[in-house]
Amino acid sequence: MAITPHPDDIDLPPLAAIHARIARAAALASRKAEEIILIAISKTKPAEVITPLIVQGQRVFGENRVQEAQSKWPALVEAHSDIRLHLVGQLQSNKAEDAVRLFDAIHSLDRPSLVAALARAMDKVGRQVPLFVQVNIGEEAQKGGCALADVPTLLAQARAANLPLAGLMCVPPVGIEAAPFFALLGKMAADNGLSGLSMGMSDDFETAVMLGATHVRVGSALFGQREG
Repeated sequence: MAITPHPDDIDLPPLAAIHARIARAAALASRKAEEIILIAISKTKPAEVITPLIVQGQRVFGENRVQEAQSKWPALVEAHSDIRLHLVGQLQSNKAEDAVRLFDAIHSLDRPSLVAALARAMDKVGRQVPLFVQVNIGEEAQKGGCALADVPTLLAQARAANLPLAGLMCVPPVGIEAAPFFALLGKMAADNGLSGLSMGMSDDFETAVMLGATHVRVGSALFGQREG
């Protein structure tokens, strides 16, 4: 389901080109481009690299590590109060409170101990942060995420703890057509009464959009290859 890049995109700045590609993919699926949130994955990128995107109008950014985000985002957020930060990397339970204070959404809820830690953190901080349950959609031993069979139980635990569930998130296996995995995540979300789908990265976000993604996580297509 990959889409051939449009010739008109060649002369566009990266951010504008990504938005144009999202719009075309959305149109193919009879969706509105405004329904899809572009998360610019700024992990490992310093403030001076991020700032040009902010100037161009990008306001939603994704980070992998709490500590890295703490070191560079407070000043940027102070200058641009409408910025929204999403945590897209795995979260240690002992960093739950820091994450709840800093981020506007967390895409990596994957285990019961983190349900408990986030519930305590949100109660303490007095802030409700939307959560995506990360699903190990390809059942890969080396990847994080909740096992497919355990998703309903984890969702039930999160609901029992009154956590604000936004949807499901996945990272499909590398080197395999992503569409079946995105379709499976969409079915799982629908079966469990969830509307949010955080799926699709630089190489496959158009496929994800056509299969219902509400959030796409794009890094290298915006910033170039990361250093680490």
